[in-house]
Amino acid sequence: MPFEIEYKTNDGKLDADVFICLANQVWSGDYNVSHTADALGKTINTTAWDGDKLVGCVRVLTDGYFFGTVSEILVLPEYQRQGIGKKLMELAFESSPTSLFFGAQPEAVPFYEKLGYERSVQSFGKRKPRRE
Repeated sequence: MPFEIEYKTNDGKLDADVFICLANQVWSGDYNVSHTADALGKTINTTAWDGDKLVGCVRVLTDGYFFGTVSEILVLPEYQRQGIGKKLMELAFESSPTSLFFGAQPEAVPFYEKLGYERSVQSFGKRKPRRE
């Protein structure tokens, strides 16, 4: 089934309830709406939408100079293997002011390596020149 996905970088209007709905379909948990809203306000959120349905999101936490990390990437199971995660990661890297470093589940290693992230001792990194 073909999807018409709209991507939003730095999606500052991402609603906590909508994000929690996505998160629960990928990593079920007991998420607090208020804490989720606070967390979303501290990250660069790149989102994927199928109409008004949030189908994917990657969040980048960064200090703006030294370090950035992907806190999570979520794509609804029925939308996986359609290039959405790849596009989200590309957009997240482009919008991040820093290099990105993060940990990965063992089953996700090939995905990140295909995107150009290098395996390191405990995480992955894709470097950008540091701003002066």
